[in-house]
Amino acid sequence: MEPEDLELLYRIENDPDSWGVSTTNVPYSRYVLHDFVARSSGDIYTDKQVRLIIELEDGTPIGLADLMNFDPRNLRAEVGIIIAKHYRRRGYASKALEKMVDYARQVIHLHQLYAFIALSNEASLALFAKQGFVSSEQLADWLYDGQSYQPAVIVQKIL
Repeated sequence: MEPEDLELLYRIENDPDSWGVSTTNVPYSRYVLHDFVARSSGDIYTDKQVRLIIELEDGTPIGLADLMNFDPRNLRAEVGIIIAKHYRRRGYASKALEKMVDYARQVIHLHQLYAFIALSNEASLALFAKQGFVSSEQLADWLYDGQSYQPAVIVQKIL
């Protein structure tokens, strides 16, 4: 992430429609996001996470790809992908997830990636299945969408 990515972070992190697929449920100020970018070392061993910006070939930022909750002992991390609304359904998330899997396997040498996905989020379930993630467990009342609790599925990929 670069300071120039602040506006994209601000738009995505503060979109209430995205809160149902993440652990975020409050808006972030530009100051908090700027501080986050400034404090991030980019080293998964230091930060226990890596946040990458998804860009088009011309450099236009269109989304975020995260490895978070990194567990160095068991060599696993949670993976998350989000694409800005007007760029969705064009294959960008699929390509970004493919690159994240390759990065996790070849650069960080992780053993496993996983994600928690709302059972109702058919697009994300299909995206992860296409990349070889397998559903391993359904979790009742796992995600709160602001009105009610929703079941989720944990998907995993052994690298």
